[in-house]
Amino acid sequence: MSNAPHDPKSDWLPTVQSLLGTVVIAIFVITFAVQAFQIPSESMENTLLIGDYLLVDKLCYGEPKREFLLPYRPVQRDDIIVFRYPVNPQEHFVKRVIGVPGDHIKLVNGRVYVNGSALNEPYVRHTATFADDFRDQFPRVDIPVPGLEGNWWLAMKKLVHDGELSVPQDSYFVLGDNRDESLDSRYWGFVPRRNIVGRPLIIYWSVHEDSDVIPEGSTEEKVFHLAYAMTHLFQDTRWNRTLHVVR
Repeated sequence: MSNAPHDPKSDWLPTVQSLLGTVVIAIFVITFAVQAFQIPSESMENTLLIGDYLLVDKLCYGEPKREFLLPYRPVQRDDIIVFRYPVNPQEHFVKRVIGVPGDHIKLVNGRVYVNGSALNEPYVRHTATFADDFRDQFPRVDIPVPGLEGNWWLAMKKLVHDGELSVPQDSYFVLGDNRDESLDSRYWGFVPRRNIVGRPLIIYWSVHEDSDVIPEGSTEEKVFHLAYAMTHLFQDTRWNRTLHVVR
């Protein structure tokens, strides 16, 4: 029987090593693999709602020269993507890809045509009660409208031929599913390939738009809202959307 003194480190060292390993893996996943994202506007209703919280796959598109490492794939028409807003890269937007490089885009009475064929878009929501020639008969290079970026207005004139907009290389034309209430590529231009962060995988949590669960304001208000959230979590969560796969 050994009389060697017991080393206290032997009790907690494996636990610490396991914890550090978990932290390292979590940091790697958050930094390189997935990113949390909150839906900030109504532009993707009813596919995505204000109050939806997404996990975004940051690896799916990758870089072509590294495809041998992971199963990357190109950005495809109909993909929903999260990207850095070209006008202000500090902001993140989420829209649906309508046109890929080489496509020719036009809208006629609000319906999208790509390369001469009308798209089947069961996800689109139309809410406007009035016609808008710029929004619904795109591209229009003769009628500047509120919200239209000046640089895009000038660039668009060089890309429109026979009433269709040509999508250049390494660029993507995106629209919101809530088609009449979305500031998208019609108003500020293409999404450069380098701006694309990834695609939404799953809604990991969803709360009602008018919920007070999300902390905001002063420290006192945040404490109040946190206490409210703990007692109203069940009522404010949209359970039918939580853990919903994004398509």
